[in-house]
Amino acid sequence: MSVPLFARLGAHDRAVLLRWVIAPTASRVAKARWTTLTHLGSGAVTITAAALPWFACCELHEASRAALLTLSISHIVVQLIKRAAARGRPSAEGRVAAAVCEPDRFSFPSGHAAASMAIALAYGSVFPALAIPLLLAALGVGFSRIRLGVHYPSDVIAGQLIAAATVAAITL
Repeated sequence: MSVPLFARLGAHDRAVLLRWVIAPTASRVAKARWTTLTHLGSGAVTITAAALPWFACCELHEASRAALLTLSISHIVVQLIKRAAARGRPSAEGRVAAAVCEPDRFSFPSGHAAASMAIALAYGSVFPALAIPLLLAALGVGFSRIRLGVHYPSDVIAGQLIAAATVAAITL
């Protein structure tokens, strides 16, 4: 019974990806914008965003502590699930060409989506006035992973849910 469900979900995932992936004929400017957005979820950017305020005072230090903890735990969870699930990237099927370099061969869950959401939720919980813009940026990073053909929609959702669950567990 579960195999047909996963098969249907996989087919839906592929159909949505094919609707949302950037066209190979898209302009260089469009590709550059999506690439810039996707890099906001990279390790270098998210680690810097989490660690840099560590040396500040008061609320910034607390936000940095929460961001580093959330980022670290969610990254470990993402990597464990990636290795266990071993789902190939959309480009492995041959119907989509990735528009950016793929960090590894595993797709599920999205590490960029998890990292950007971890940072957004951690800082947003300490600075509520920034929560909406940070959340929108993290959602944009997640969408960019689909748009650039490196993740299926469920990969992104799973990564974002891992980050949300991590923030919830840390703040409780």
